[in-house]
Formats: sequence, structure tokens, C-alpha cells
Amino acid sequence: MDYKRLPVSEWVEDHVKCWLESTGIKKEYVDKLHEEEVTGPALMELDESFLKDIGMKKGQIQILIHKRNELLRLQDNAQQAEDSSSKKPNRTDAQKGPARDSNAPAQGTASGSSSGAVGTTSSENTAPTSGKKQKRNKTSQLQSADEVLDIRNCRPFRSQDTDFRYVKDTVLAPESGVSDLIIPCHEYKSCNTAAELNKHQLQSKFASEVISKDSQEQRFVVEVDIEPTFSLVKNNCFEVYLPKYNEDSQKVTLTKEPALYQRLGAKSESVQRNKLTAFIQATPDRDAQRERAELSSTQESTEIAQDLGRKLSILLNDGKTYMDDSLRYILVTNRCEQDNLNYINFLMHLNIFCVFDFDEHSNVSGLYSKYKEHHETSSYFLQDFFKEIKTDNSPSQKLFDQTSWIFCNGRSDFLGDEEPCDENKWIRTKKKYLKKVITCICEEILPERSFIVLFLLLSPVQKPLVDTFQEFYTEMNGMEYIICIAESKENYRKWASLAQESCSIETLEQCSIVGMKLSHVDATIRSKLPSTAQPRHLPTSTGGVCMFPLREEEKLYSLEILCTDQCDDIKYNLWPEKEKQEIEQNFYRGGKIKWENLWLADKKLCGDIIEREACAEASKLLDGILRGSGRNYSVAKLKIFHHPGSGGSTIARQILWKNRKRFRCAVIKTSYSHSTVCNHVLALRDYEEKEITHCFPVLLLLEDYDDEYFDDLQTDLMEAVGTRKMNTSRPYFILICCRRCNDPERLCKASPLDTVAVSHKLTKSEKSLFNTKLVKLQQKYDEPEFILTFVLMCEEFNKTYVSDMVEHILQGIDPSSRDTCLMRYIALLNCYVPNSYISLSHCEAFLGLGAYTESKARAYDFKHHLSEQVRMIFIELRESTSYISSIRIIHCLVAKEILHQLSGNQSLSQLATTLLQEKVLFENRFGREEFIKFIRHLFIRRDKRSRGDNTDTLFSPFIEHVCEAEDCEKAIAVLKAAYEVFGKDAFFAQQLARLNYINEKFEDAKYWAEVAKAHLPSDSFILDTEGQVYRKWFNFTVDKMTEDTPESITEKILIALEAMKCFRAAQQAAKEERENMNNAGYFGEVEVGCRLLRFLSTLPVFHRSPEGEHTELVKYLTTNYIPEVIKKPWERLHSRLKGLQQNLYNALEWISEELSYFQTDKNQEKDDENDKEEQIHNPRKWLRRQSAVYAKFFISASLDDDSNNGPDTQLMRRMSIYGSGGGNVTNILSFLTDNKEKRSAEKLERILDFYPEKPLRNRLEDNDLINFILCHITLACLAPGSAKLLPLPVLRELSLRFKIKRPSRPFPSSAYFLLTLLYWPDEVLDKEPNPENDEILTSALQTLKRLYDIKMKNVSTRKKRIYTPFFLGKGYGLNKIVHKNKIEKLMVGSLDERRMKWLHGTVWSISEIRDKLKRVSGWTKDRNLFIRGHVKELRILPLHHESVPAGNENVTFYLGFSFNGLVAFNIEVEKDPWVTTRQQEYQN
Repeated sequence: MDYKRLPVSEWVEDHVKCWLESTGIKKEYVDKLHEEEVTGPALMELDESFLKDIGMKKGQIQILIHKRNELLRLQDNAQQAEDSSSKKPNRTDAQKGPARDSNAPAQGTASGSSSGAVGTTSSENTAPTSGKKQKRNKTSQLQSADEVLDIRNCRPFRSQDTDFRYVKDTVLAPESGVSDLIIPCHEYKSCNTAAELNKHQLQSKFASEVISKDSQEQRFVVEVDIEPTFSLVKNNCFEVYLPKYNEDSQKVTLTKEPALYQRLGAKSESVQRNKLTAFIQATPDRDAQRERAELSSTQESTEIAQDLGRKLSILLNDGKTYMDDSLRYILVTNRCEQDNLNYINFLMHLNIFCVFDFDEHSNVSGLYSKYKEHHETSSYFLQDFFKEIKTDNSPSQKLFDQTSWIFCNGRSDFLGDEEPCDENKWIRTKKKYLKKVITCICEEILPERSFIVLFLLLSPVQKPLVDTFQEFYTEMNGMEYIICIAESKENYRKWASLAQESCSIETLEQCSIVGMKLSHVDATIRSKLPSTAQPRHLPTSTGGVCMFPLREEEKLYSLEILCTDQCDDIKYNLWPEKEKQEIEQNFYRGGKIKWENLWLADKKLCGDIIEREACAEASKLLDGILRGSGRNYSVAKLKIFHHPGSGGSTIARQILWKNRKRFRCAVIKTSYSHSTVCNHVLALRDYEEKEITHCFPVLLLLEDYDDEYFDDLQTDLMEAVGTRKMNTSRPYFILICCRRCNDPERLCKASPLDTVAVSHKLTKSEKSLFNTKLVKLQQKYDEPEFILTFVLMCEEFNKTYVSDMVEHILQGIDPSSRDTCLMRYIALLNCYVPNSYISLSHCEAFLGLGAYTESKARAYDFKHHLSEQVRMIFIELRESTSYISSIRIIHCLVAKEILHQLSGNQSLSQLATTLLQEKVLFENRFGREEFIKFIRHLFIRRDKRSRGDNTDTLFSPFIEHVCEAEDCEKAIAVLKAAYEVFGKDAFFAQQLARLNYINEKFEDAKYWAEVAKAHLPSDSFILDTEGQVYRKWFNFTVDKMTEDTPESITEKILIALEAMKCFRAAQQAAKEERENMNNAGYFGEVEVGCRLLRFLSTLPVFHRSPEGEHTELVKYLTTNYIPEVIKKPWERLHSRLKGLQQNLYNALEWISEELSYFQTDKNQEKDDENDKEEQIHNPRKWLRRQSAVYAKFFISASLDDDSNNGPDTQLMRRMSIYGSGGGNVTNILSFLTDNKEKRSAEKLERILDFYPEKPLRNRLEDNDLINFILCHITLACLAPGSAKLLPLPVLRELSLRFKIKRPSRPFPSSAYFLLTLLYWPDEVLDKEPNPENDEILTSALQTLKRLYDIKMKNVSTRKKRIYTPFFLGKGYGLNKIVHKNKIEKLMVGSLDERRMKWLHGTVWSISEIRDKLKRVSGWTKDRNLFIRGHVKELRILPLHHESVPAGNENVTFYLGFSFNGLVAFNIEVEKDPWVTTRQQEYQN
């Protein structure tokens, strides 16, 4: 129905329906509005509330209201034009337009301009000047502010519509360019005598009257359509003189030289003189094109149709005739009509990285609305996507796991301020972001040849779409990886016309699929897909399966999920034979096993994959975990430690593959945070399960992880389980932890209950299996390199065999070639940096292989550029979670042997120095972050036994090898080179300082320590290194410079004092750091201080007393006394030395309190770059030893006698206590871990003898009082009947001092810890509620919590494990306090078994322990745990949050006392007494 000829006010329901269908509104809403009898007048009055009432969604409402308003505006403009024309029918004068004086000559084009000059006139012989900005007369009038510019389409060429009119001050459409050489180029021209032209002097079809309501002058738009014929232009080029208008003289002059013009898109531009010859020589080619175009328009086509199907397959698959997932796609598209949405299914199966969508309605009725039904996506606007990808770090992994959908011109349904805009505004506001995004993608995110840009032209093309093409064309250096698909030839012609500014029409045609129906494109591509589109499935707890749509899987992007029917959708018959062989060959060359390998083996489409005996062992452990094995762990773990290349990763994946139909299985992508992984794992477990409490366990594979990540993930999962209160006899999650290491057997012995070791050594049965398999592979593959790693495994990586094999391979190699040099670089990294590699992009750049070339050969093979020897050694890897292919040596032992055999005259230090000078490697952008990380590790990363290395090293293995095999000077030189290459990195300077002082080059060490400090003045680890320089320097001068002159003695003391000063600076810096807990400064100060005391005691000036005491030294250090002989020489030392005792005391107290917080005796490990100089593996023993040394030099009986109970007496008493093994909290508590309890009790009694008999009368210092009370508590645990013990009421009275709040000088945390022990309600003393005692207890717990939060900072959960030294036992007084060691002695088994019992709570099932401890009652509320104190309720910390019942429950638990407050163990819901009684009656 033709509604276009009627005004809207006259439309009936059918007219409205036809118009609605043209707007793209969904058909259901079109029918609904038709049912509501919406006529033209009703349409004009429609509002949002009415549309909502009939059920329309917001996006559809937005489109309808926008289209309706646009329709009404166009109708008003047309009405105004008609009214104006009817009032002025007899005008005969033609004039330039409203913005020009009537006599002013026109100079330029008014087309497409938003300036307001729209009615231009011209003669047909005027040279084209399109694109030039029109000059204006000084007297030109400005457009009225209340007039609105509107786009006006030009009259169709050859149209005979004599009633066609233009409206003044509307904007003409842009000029058109060359498309198919047949449709004319449409131009608007100007001339210098516009006012004198007569309508009859012009051909009527070229002049259209301009109508205006406020002007009495008649004006015309003169249109010129350029349509030369082949016969006219053959072998000819036409030059023109250009008119120039001089505003001063108001005359038009012609240029002196003629110009030759060519049509470029919509512009006519002059041919530059230096390109004139080439332009003229190309005339025959243009003539031939013109002739072909004219013939094709007048004759029937006799041309044979192209095989567009084959062309599509080859273009889309980078030359291959089948699809695979090795390529990513970037889609650029515009408006997709409703009919075409049925034929874009092929897009659902492409690996699309991102989409540039120019359809503002795409989310409502376009391509995005269809795509997001099948895929999980992230949507952006251009500027937001640029912020997402432009970061200093490597691109987010999520960019590669989910398609990014970029709305390039706003969204019509978006509620924010991102609205669609016209072309001009888009160029002004958005084009800059488009350019930045494309540059960033091509230069920093996607490597060359790893992606294809697909332009899908689904509707008429606009300029922004062509701008996108031009940006990609520029960044990718041509069309080689750009494809265009257009069903409409008209759309393609417009696109090609505008795009030819960048490249020729012929080049565009080679990479374009034009005229092929979209349905045929869809069917063709889908027929080439490697797998069918059948849905995948997951097992369910009911024994069946459930569908698992791809979109649901993509939501869980941090997991690689293994389905029950994994790989069953593969079209095996489509795989070329080469592809089938490559999958198997890559595995036996040392690549990680893929699910396809296991699937092919199951289907008998390739040989069986050997299962090592460790696989059966791991399966047995897994079955034990599933059965429970007497334990009820919410998160169980199975660890697999393996030698590199021994098959540990294969075993882990074989376990998942065999259990995929029983349990839900997934591989964790560790590039995502542990919290994200936890959320996705929970979603995977719950998916389509009706009863989440009865789900099967989820098997999760965690590969090459670090301990901190594992601990954080385990904690998150355990807390999630506790929150849901899912109680079953089986674990909810089983973490299969697979990690490479150099000593798997040792790590297995450390934790035998849940660990499997996989080594290179084969059992007798395994040797037989491997040898049999080797024979089959040798028969199948002639080339030995395809199974090289497997051959080495068969020989158990025997050192002699590896050496002989490498020697054989390297025969005839050119040591000076570029690829051999590359091999040595990779071997250097692979040998000394675990899991290292170099990206394929780096390798190509190093070999000089261009990124994008003009070569027509699209299929490109990096290996073809390698020598035969290098090709055998290299293996290309591409992880399923990675986006960059990488190269490494087939095995680290092979890499080590290559370095040895190709060393020649070049040492390793020289090789590393040469590597540092390879700018092409350091500047290559793809994979740069990983490359830099591996180079850093080469120089900085130390070996650690805790990571599975054979030894703990002071420096990186590479630096230590250079020191041993060459000399330390070479190591220092290569580190200096690295320091420069890495931008004078502070941590390289730190390593230089360490390397120099280890080699006794203290002046150089001092220099580099100061350099490092200058870069990072507040880094506690670097400040600690500076202290270590002086510490080592002091030790060296004392040990090796035996000749003591007064000057040398002074120098030595100054060095020691400087070391202590640096350590105190490190202590202060450590307090300010929120992410680290660095206590090295305190340990360093104590060690230097104690060594300084020993040195001072040897000096003649401080002679010993006859009793062997250091009386003179003690007197000097603790009083104002200064011997005459040193008064002047040591003038600058006295004040610093007299503070030595207090500084050491403060450091020892800090260390003691620090150790009170932690559960382990061993220090937590730091990052390699922030590692302490020397690890103290048992700090509790170290503290006892250093305390004794410290006390030894401050004990003097004669000084004690002279002081008469003054301050010196307290000092001597304190030193005597230190000397006896007490003096601080940690030392006192260490008596409880002594196996000889009687000896420990006797020592404690002797310590108590040093204190005053009446401590209430003789006021002790705060720390002394803390130690005094703690000695009684400790002694009560060891010897409850000791006569030295004071009763609990006396100890409570002594501790009342600590209830006073002192903001200026707070008490140590140990004081509040004692209050919680002493004031916990006692069965005998606290029979009646005591509010005062309750206040003391509550305040102490609050303060402990506050101090704990300050101490723990923002460190990881793994480092926040606290030590719980005491538990509440049965009894009263001090007897109710039970030390943890008492519980330990009631447990049987190895250390690892006892640790596991504590971790998983099975310790509480031991009857002897239950008899020893007291269960207390409490309650839960909002998943928080409470207990009653003396009067008020107290919130306490559960050891495992998941053990807290949901809702409101009465519970019982065991109570522990820690420096974080009260801790609840073994929380159980309290049984109802009535139910218990009834059960007993029933049993009787």
C-alpha cells in the first residue's frame, strides 16, 4: 500500500502497518498496533505509556518514537516547501544562494557542507572543486538561528519530474564517486555569472528550482552528472584551467597552468606532477575497464560465474580448505535486516575476537540481538573499549575468552548519554577512538597473521564503515587478511567506491565475495566447520546428563570445561591427513596432551596412549578421597609432582578424561583471580542440579600454580561450602594439583597421603610398554624428529644418550646462522628458567620475517625458514588458554646439552650479554611481557627447595653457574648489562650489591646498594640489602683483619653501627608496606648487635673480671662511665654504643611478638625480587640462641651489688632471665615444646626465682610483668603442682594494670592475650556473673582484634595463618589452660599425618583429646558465632568459616586462645536434650 503519497493525518490502519514494517519494529508489535486500530492521527499522538501498556519493550519503544518524530519532521519540512512554492510561481532569475551576494561569483562546492550554502549554480564546463571549502563574501549573511538544517536528496539522474524542487537552507547529499563506471558521478557546480543565467539557457533536467518563503529572488541548483563514454575518452586525457575568485578585485581569473584531474571516490583531485607519467601510462587500462563496463551494461553477460564458494573457503580460512580454531576473526558490519538474521548462523561458529557494529539498533532488532542468544559477550562503546585494552599490563584474558561487541555509533536502547550521531558528528567525536582501538589491536594484542578482518555489508554503506576499512588496511599493510562479503552488488559498489582511496578496485575484488546470497554463504561456511553444532552435555547427580549450551559455558570463562561428550562433535572425515598426524606428532614431540589425543585413542583412530603406573596410583588416591577414607573434607586435593617431560600433565588429564562421565571436570585458568574461579566453579557444580547438596564432587585441574594462589582458592571454596551448608560424606571439590619440579620424590615423601611423584625413571613394565610403542611410532613416521621426546623418555633421559643424540642432530649446523643463534638464546632460557619460551612473533622478528607482506602466498610456515637441525630441536606450543604461539626446545635437558656443545669460544656470560643487546627481541610488542619476565628470571629468580628445586640458591642458577664456571667478574659484568637494558632497574642493582659483598667487594657493594636505594628509597627489602652489605663488611673486617689499631677498631665499630642503622630504616619501611610482612631488619639488627658485643668484649680496654664476667663492658654500655683511654678516640661512638642494649632489647621483643602470631616455625617465603638475604629456617631456636648471647654480655654480679635495687638491678635481673632461656613470650612458650618436661619446669622455676618475692609490692616493668605471668601459666601446664605457682586470683590482680587504656604507649598484644586467658570465666572463681571481669575480657578481645589487623596488613590468606597456643580444658584455675603440645602428644602418626588431622579437623575424633578439652556452648546468628562471657555475648572467630551453621542454631565447640582472640574448633549443632532422652529410652 503506497502510504508515502499521503500525509500522515490521512493514514488508516493499513498505512500505519506498512510504515511500521519499514522501520524494523518486531512483527509482533506491528500486529499488536494494527489490532489496536492505530491510524495516522493516533500514530501522531502515541506516547511511551501507551506503548508500555500494550507490552512493548523499551528498546522497541525507543526506535518507534524516534522514527515517528523523524517522519513528522520530514512532513513539516515538505509542507513548508510546498507552501513557499505555491506563493512564488513566476520567478525567472537564477542566483547563487542565500549565503552569497547576488553579484558575487561562486568559488567552490556547496554540496554536503553544513555551512548553510546549499543552492549553488554552475555551468557544465567548470572544473570540479569538490571537497574544497567554499570561500565566503565579507558581506555574506549568517543563517537564521531558528532555521534547522535538513538533508535533501538530489533528484535521480535522468528524472523527468518537472515538479521536483529544492528547499532553501536544506543540505544536499554528498557528491557521489566512481562505483561501476556506469552510474554517473553526481556533482554540484558553481560559476561566476550565476545571477545572469536564464533557465532556458540550461538543460531543464539539470536545473531544479530552489523555493524559499522569505526571498523574492529565483534560484536554482545546477546538477552535473559526469557520464563520459568509451568512444569519447579513449586514449585521451583532458586538462582544464581552474577559475579563481579574487575577493579584492571581485573578478575571476584562470590559473596559468592547465591541470589534469582524476576521480578519487567522491572527489576530483589534481594529478601530481611526479605521478603524471604513471597516470598517463595507465590510460589504456582505464579505457579497457570503461569498455568492459559499457558492454556489460548493454549486452547479456557471457562471463562464466566465479566459484565463489571455493573463494570464500580459501579467503576465510587463510588458504586452507577447512575451518579450524587457529584463526580469530574481527567482524565489521552494519544494519542487518530482519530477513537476514536467519542466515548469519555461521557467525556463531567463528572464533570472533570483537565486532565493530555500526547499527545503533543492533541490540534490539539487529545482529547483536541474535548473537547474544548463542554467546556470552561483553558490550562496549568505542571509548570504553579503548580504556579496556589500553593498559600497561598484558591484555586481559577475558578479551580472548568472550567476544567483545563494540557499538561504534551508540545504542538506541541505551539509557545513558551515548546516542547515535550523523556522519559529521561521528567523525568529530568518535573516529579518533576507532583509530586508537584498531592501532592497539594490531600493534599490541593480536599477532600478525593470527586474525582476519571480515567486513559483512548487510545494508547501504556509510563513510564510518569505510573509515574502519582504511584504518585496518593501513595497520595491516594491505588486504591480505581483510575480507569483504556483500550480497548486494549496490552496497558493494558504494563501499568499493569509497574504499578505493586506499587501494585499487582490483585488489578489493580479489578479497571480496560479491553477489553470493547470504543463505549460501551461511551454508557454505557451516559445511566447512570442523565439528557439528550439536549441544554438549554434563553429567548429573541423578545418573543422567543435561545439555550445556555454549553461552552457559562461556559465562564460566575461567574454566576449560570437559564435557561427557567431549570431541564427539568432531567431523573426523573433514580433517586432512596432515592435520591428523600433527595432533599425534605434537604430543610425542613433547607438547601438552589435548583432549583430541585422548578422543582419537578411545575411538581407535590412532595408537593407544600409554598410562604410566603413577596414573593408576593417582586414580587409587582419588577413589580413596571419593570414599571418604575416614575423613570429611569439603575441599580435597590430589598433588602430582613430576619431572619436566615425564608425563605428569598427561596423567592429570587422563584422570579427568576417565572420570568425565561420572563427575563434572574442568581445568582452571590461573590467569583469572581465585575469587572469579571460585564463583565459576560453584556455578558449574550447581548448573541444572535440583538438589545442590547432593551433587557429585567437581574435579578441578590446577597446573603449574603457586602456593599462594592454591591456598587462596582453597580458602574461597571452603568458605563457599560453609556458607551453603552442604553436608555430605564426600568432598564438594577435588583439586588435582599438577606441578613440574626437579625433585618430585622428596616432595612426595613430605606429604605421602595425597601426593604422587612422576619421574623420568621407568619401571620394568613401563619400559616394555614404551619400547613397544616406540617401534610402532618408528614404523609409522619416517622422520625421527616427530618422536624425539618420546625416544628420550624411553631412554629415561639418560645423560649420555641425550649428549649423543644432540651431537648427532647438530652435525653440519652453521654456528653463525641466525636461526642457530636463536636456538642458543632459547636454550639459555629453557635451561635456566622453568617453563620458559619465546613467542613465535619474537622468533619471526629475530629472523627478519615481515609481519604483513605483499606476498600473495597466504599460507606461511615459520619452520620453512629454519635449518633442518634447528627444526628438529624446536617445538611450537599453543595453549588452549593462550593466544600467542610460542617456541621452546623439546626438553630442558636437551637445551642444557645444546649450550654445552655449541659453546665454542663464547661463554654463557657472553651469550647472555649478546642476548641483552638484541633490540629486536626487546622491542617486539607481542608476548613482550612474558619475554621480559623470563629474562628477569634468568638473572634474578633463585632456586628453592619448597618449589621442588634441588637446592636453595643465593642467586639465580645462571648467575651461580657463571660464578663457578667463569668468575664473579663475568657475572657482575652481565648483571651490569642487564641493569642498563632494564632501564636501570633497582632490583638488578640490588643483585649487584649482593653479588659484590658475597665476593668481598664491599666498596662496590656499597655503591650498588646506594644506587638501588636511590631508585626505591622506601623499599624495605632494598634497605635490608644495604644493611647486609655493612653486616658482611663488618664480619669480614673482624674475621680477616686481625691487626687492631685504634683507627681500625673505630672503623670496624662504625661499619657495625651503620649496618644497624640501615636495618632500623628497613624496619621502619616494612611497617609502612601493606602488601608484605618483612621482618628481616629486626633479625639483621640483632645479629650485627650480638656480633658487635662479641667484638667489643675482645678489646683490651674491656677486660674481664676474675669471675669471667664482662663487668667493664657492661658498665660502659649501661652507665655514664667511659674509660679514659677511649674517651677521645671514640668520641663520635659513645652515644650510639650506649643505646646498643636498648636497641637489641627492642628488636628481640618485636621478633618474639611477631613469632607469637604465626603457626609455623619457618619464615614465609618472599618473591625472588624481594627475598631476604638469608632465610632463618627455625626462628624460634634462633631467638633463644641470640637471646642467650645478648644476655651474656650484660650480666655483671659486681654491678648488681653496687646498684642497690636501682635500674641496673632490674637490667641485671632481666639479663639473668634471658640467660636462663626466658625474657620474652616466644622463649617462655618454647619450654612447652621441650620433650623433657621436667627439665623445662625446673628452668622455669629458676627463672621465677629472679623475680621479687612479692611482685604486687615491687612494681615490675610492663614486659617483665607479662613474662612473669606467662611463666606461671607455662609452668602450670608442665608441673601443675609446683610450689612456685601463684593462684589465679593473684595473677588476675597483677594483670589489672593492662586494663588501663594508654593511647600514647599501648601495651604489647601479649598483655591482652594474657587477659583473655586469665579472665575467661572460671567454674570456681566466677560462679556469679561479674560485669567488671566481663568488661576486662571484652576490651581485651577487641584490642587483640585491632592489633591483629594492624599486624597482618593486606597480605594473602596463606600468610595470615595464626598460631593457637592454648585451649580451654576441663578443670579450674590455671589447670583449665591446655597447651597445644599436650594435644599433639595424644596424636599418632608422622608429622605430615598430624598436620593433615589439624587441617581437616579429624583431630577432634580422638577420644583422649575429647577427654582432655572442654566443649562450650554458643549460638549462631547470620553466619556469625557467639558465646556468653561473664555477662555479655562475645563474637568469636571460627577456625573454618564453613563449619558455622546457617540460620540460628545452638552449637558446641572447643575453644582456643590466640593473638587474634578466641577461636572455635569443631563446631557442631547442639543436640536437643529431649530428643537425646527419647533416643536413650527407645534403646532401653
